Amino acid sequence: METIRLLEIRDAPLSVDEVLAAIGDDSAGGTTLFIGTVRNHDHGKPVTRLSYSAHPSAEAELRRVAEKVVADFPVTALAAVHRIGDLEIGDIAVIVAASCAHREEAFAASRQLIDDLKREVPIWKHQLFADGTSEWVGACD
Repeated sequence: METIRLLEIRDAPLSVDEVLAAIGDDSAGGTTLFIGTVRNHDHGKPVTRLSYSAHPSAEAELRRVAEKVVADFPVTALAAVHRIGDLEIGDIAVIVAASCAHREEAFAASRQLIDDLKREVPIWKHQLFADGTSEWVGACD
């Protein structure tokens, strides 16, 4: 079975159950899951909602990032999904998960995956603040 089991950028709500099912593996003793949600503040300002946009190359870049994590860590299964479009406070924006033989490796692989995704995959966040202002934030700033 392939190590990279689920990689997708989609405009539909994300499912924790789908991600966990994708990375289930009998050889894994440790599985980590990171869920990024829309928070109600940033830089001390109230956020009312946000919208994510992705460059057409974003899924290919996500695959490149995932392949690097698989090369760097003894991963048995890996998944990452990111949502685009309009999101409300509390919505899930991103889920990454890794299964490895041991927990320490799973934690490290998940951290590398989310850090590289945020830094290198061309996905941008448009934050709307309660005072009517907004700002763009994202990978490859």
